[in-house]
Amino acid sequence: MRAAWRAVEKRRLTLEVQGLRAALHNWQGIEALVLGKSPAMAEVRKKILRLADTSVSVLITGETGTGKELIARSLHEFGARRDKHFVALNCGGLPEQIFESELFGHEAGAIKKRVGKIEWAHGGTLFLDEIETMPVSLQIKMLRVLQERTVERLGANEPISVDCRIIAASKADLMQLSSEGAFRADLLYRLNVGQIELPPLRERREDVPLLFEHFVLAAARRFGQPAPIVSASQLSELMTHAWRGNVRELQNVADRFVLGLTGDSLLSPGGNASRGGTLAEQLAYFERMLIEDMLRRRNGNVAEASVELGMPKKTLYHKLRQLKIASRDVAGEESELDRSPSGGE
Repeated sequence: MRAAWRAVEKRRLTLEVQGLRAALHNWQGIEALVLGKSPAMAEVRKKILRLADTSVSVLITGETGTGKELIARSLHEFGARRDKHFVALNCGGLPEQIFESELFGHEAGAIKKRVGKIEWAHGGTLFLDEIETMPVSLQIKMLRVLQERTVERLGANEPISVDCRIIAASKADLMQLSSEGAFRADLLYRLNVGQIELPPLRERREDVPLLFEHFVLAAARRFGQPAPIVSASQLSELMTHAWRGNVRELQNVADRFVLGLTGDSLLSPGGNASRGGTLAEQLAYFERMLIEDMLRRRNGNVAEASVELGMPKKTLYHKLRQLKIASRDVAGEESELDRSPSGGE
């Protein structure tokens, strides 16, 4: 009986994966580039299409690994500037003098004449990643470029007209940095005409299977390997993992999976590894992870979490006791559960 159940489950997973792969093959346009079935990603795609044909500056925010450069490229590819250069520059890790030369270029002298990134993006798009790391002195110069649409190479006095769209990305809260004097408020207002916020992967878990299949197929093509199919326990592992590295971490797991480097567990030891055992045990683990995640997102507010999870508050209190979820595990401070002596409504 158990062997028959495993065969049925394997067949179901195979058909499900085939459905995902067919969808990936048939999708076109923005849906094929910015993947995701979640409402959050549907909203991101709407914003991209709304802003793509405009010339306004756009600020993309989100945690590390959420795919900010992909969104910037999508804004370029679906806009009127698609036939011109898309120029990307990571603002982090460059010494200020080199950064300035990269951005603005320099005239011939002791070193060879160089066209800067801003000039090279003329007619197209300039993407400034990790904008929060740009030195304040260069923020002033960047503000002038945005205001006057001209750039001066280092060692030159002649302004050069430029017409490039600026897209910036940040994993930090620029408003907070501005209040601390680490980022100029006037530059922030210039950059933040349009804003696209990317949700972390843990807040759109319904997108995990689709994204994973996309990365598996891409890795299989890249490495010349067959595209394997995940097991039920591996899928459970993917759905319950915290994904602190977001989409970038998921892609890394898919690469290792295709190369046969993962074994039965897709994730490295110490992470949210797959829980073996009976179906009931695996479902309980999955349920616990979803409830804990929702309570974290709602700062321990049981009433709000119950609405988001679609269950009565009394039922959620029962689940918290049943799964032994303590408030300190889910919110880091006293939660509504602590204030309810009976655990009821």
